[in-house]
Amino acid sequence: MKSRRTFLKQMGVVSAGLPLVGPQLFSFNPQQSPANEKVLRVALMGLGGYAKRVAEAMKDCKRAKVTGLISGTPEKLKEWGALYNVPEKNRYNYQNFDSIKNNPDIDAVYVITPNSLHHNHTIRAARAGKHVICEKPMAISVKEGQEMVEACKKAGVHLLVGYRMRFEPHTLEAVRMRKEGELGAIKFFQGLSGFRIGNPNQWRLNKELAGGGALMDIGIYAINGCRYMVGEEPIWVTAQETKTDPVKFKAGVDETILFQFGFKSGATASCLSTYNMNYLDRFFLNGERGFIEMQPATGYGPIRARSNKGEINAPVVVHQTVQIDEMAAIILDGKKPEIPVDGEVGLQDLRIIEAIYKAVETGKKIPL
Repeated sequence: MKSRRTFLKQMGVVSAGLPLVGPQLFSFNPQQSPANEKVLRVALMGLGGYAKRVAEAMKDCKRAKVTGLISGTPEKLKEWGALYNVPEKNRYNYQNFDSIKNNPDIDAVYVITPNSLHHNHTIRAARAGKHVICEKPMAISVKEGQEMVEACKKAGVHLLVGYRMRFEPHTLEAVRMRKEGELGAIKFFQGLSGFRIGNPNQWRLNKELAGGGALMDIGIYAINGCRYMVGEEPIWVTAQETKTDPVKFKAGVDETILFQFGFKSGATASCLSTYNMNYLDRFFLNGERGFIEMQPATGYGPIRARSNKGEINAPVVVHQTVQIDEMAAIILDGKKPEIPVDGEVGLQDLRIIEAIYKAVETGKKIPL
């Protein structure tokens, strides 16, 4: 069995190891589900730092459990298999995981590999007859995203994207307030998403693996958040890029991009995506009769929010636990989420990302 590092090198890319993340800062007390409810059996693909967070969160899931593992590193398969009680017959590498089609212990594959690998991994999982949960961004191009959507439709399986914030209670309350007219007509949104990135050799700074830079990672929170907070799709975009470290942020890897949206209603948005500034995790939504501010808006927790009426008090949850349980209900029960998380949602983010990059390149307003 070849290691993940070897596998990636064969594809002409560098190691895809994800950085470890810190401990949970919040708690979650789920209600026990009825014993007769089905449980979604999930194989995790790409055993890096974020997969570890997902696996730990899934210990508290009532509708889902980890039953399979996919990695190019034999040591990880052995270690994770023992840790999460996954038998050896349910452990796969990147070369042989297509055989999961014959494994009744696995219903879905959660793709948590680097961005450029999502396309291949999603299509292969779909052809194996398994539902797919794919981390964001869904792909590195609109073309790839469309092929993923079509492959899952053809296979008759769900394609969901890991938009955990679309299940987060403070976010849902903010969207409810906007939908019910408590803010009046929406006029403006601001989304700030950024942090100072560390190791210059990590996959997120490799264009072949990431498909770009900050915009393809942290910036997607501002893009996606703008869409569900405003409640409209943008009809045009303008954008400007700033790069202060061309050694760390090579050609095709953006450091900081400021971008603006316009909407059919007349609302506008101003957003920032960066790998060179900390403490940027804020949403602000302005309406004729009120506002909502979220800060932190998308971090792992706890999320904090307030409006012109005061604090928004919503349950503090482990995002990934809620996300996977809700996705299990979508797949197993046909539940309709309050805010969609399907492949079409991911595809629209990719269209917007491509338009932002085009606006940076041309200096022009790009219609959407």
